[in-house]
Amino acid sequence: MILLLAALAAYLLGSIPFSFLIGKLGYGIDIREHGSGNVGATNLGRACGVRAGVLGLLFDAAKGAAAVLAAGSISGALARGDRLVLLGLGCCAMIGHMAPIFLAGNGGGKGVATGAGVFLAIDPRALGLALCVFVVTVLVSRYVSLGSCVAAVALPILLLARDRQPADPVFLLSILVALAIVYKHRANLARIRAGTESKLPLGKRRGPPATDVDVGSGSGPAGGAGPGTSPGQGPRQGT
Repeated sequence: MILLLAALAAYLLGSIPFSFLIGKLGYGIDIREHGSGNVGATNLGRACGVRAGVLGLLFDAAKGAAAVLAAGSISGALARGDRLVLLGLGCCAMIGHMAPIFLAGNGGGKGVATGAGVFLAIDPRALGLALCVFVVTVLVSRYVSLGSCVAAVALPILLLARDRQPADPVFLLSILVALAIVYKHRANLARIRAGTESKLPLGKRRGPPATDVDVGSGSGPAGGAGPGTSPGQGPRQGT
């Protein structure tokens, strides 16, 4: 019973739509009416600027870590050091982020930032290595969405290489997390194969400024545009 309550608490924490709240309280707009209409840090960044998007990203990561620490404390898993239960609670937070009850299950993000917060609380060393993979992938490919997927896939591989326990439930659960993140990015990956996915502008810009670079996580039809641009216009990225 206690474990179920802890899982519910983790889900509710993950369901808090920080990007929606930041847009509404800080900028007086409903980000569901801008860009892609997604309630995530990506669309927040497009609608309100990079600073707001980064703030939403940080809050999304923080709620993932808070879900592990708070729900883990409720269940006693934190005191026992039970990584499997902690990761399970973190998955509840990610589900909340992807399908937030406060928004009737719609408008959630793709789980990357919240997942990073989860692993920050459980295994910061593995997360640090996965972030290195993310940065290298983005710098080489200039695709944020690809960097997110490669980093997500790299995480269980890094855990296996370090612990060498393929039957470890934590390793197996991390595979499910990676698959969920890749699945949420399936539209982005299809656009990469088609050559229509937007790239992260690096260095000096030439030509019109890009309006579709992700700074956080979105959901649904990935991407969006800034104010004054119709939703769904042009190729998008999402993390």
